[in-house]
Amino acid sequence: MSTFDKESHEAMSIIKKTYKDQVVDYVYQLLLSGDLSPGDQLKESLLAEQMGISRAPIREAMKELIMNGLVDYRPQVGNFIPVLSPKQIIDSYTTRGVLEGFAVMETCRQFSGEDFEKLDNLVDEMARFAHMSNHKMVVQVGGEFHDLLISKSNNGQLLEYTDRLSLKLHILFYKHWGRLYSPEEIGARHNKIVESIKSQDLDRIEKTVREHYIETGTKIATL
Repeated sequence: MSTFDKESHEAMSIIKKTYKDQVVDYVYQLLLSGDLSPGDQLKESLLAEQMGISRAPIREAMKELIMNGLVDYRPQVGNFIPVLSPKQIIDSYTTRGVLEGFAVMETCRQFSGEDFEKLDNLVDEMARFAHMSNHKMVVQVGGEFHDLLISKSNNGQLLEYTDRLSLKLHILFYKHWGRLYSPEEIGARHNKIVESIKSQDLDRIEKTVREHYIETGTKIATL
């Protein structure tokens, strides 16, 4: 795909997004950039003014952000970026690890040689971006890696709950990964998951994925 075609395709993808989706993305980017921090209030009127849209899709987006744990609603007060306790951070990571570990264990025999090649390439990309201190791309490629891990599952409830947790964990990891792991450790930790799947050892797979998340959640909670 040429640069022009790629840019056109990306532009079309943006246009096809609903206003609600654009609001969710906008708030997510503000959180990643640090323009929004835990404890900050999210004012619907200000978001509507900044984005040049009505407050209806803002309210719709707030419902989704609240459901995903990125926003707290306080009755009679408003919407706020939550301040997570150490226990809430560990609980979030542990839950994601349990869900993903089960999904990968259950579907490990569906992974093809092409899938493993993609996973290996994503691990290499993560390590490369980590060496470049490109936090955003480390998180983005890491998200692609973990999305591929659960892509074989047809458990709708599991996929829904893992998706709800994803954005929250991405933000936490984005802010802290440079203090958690070296670029070499980023690659090694994800390679360990790939090797566990290749082994087809169900207990090893579940334990490796679960501990992958618990380790990170525990480290973040104790910073």
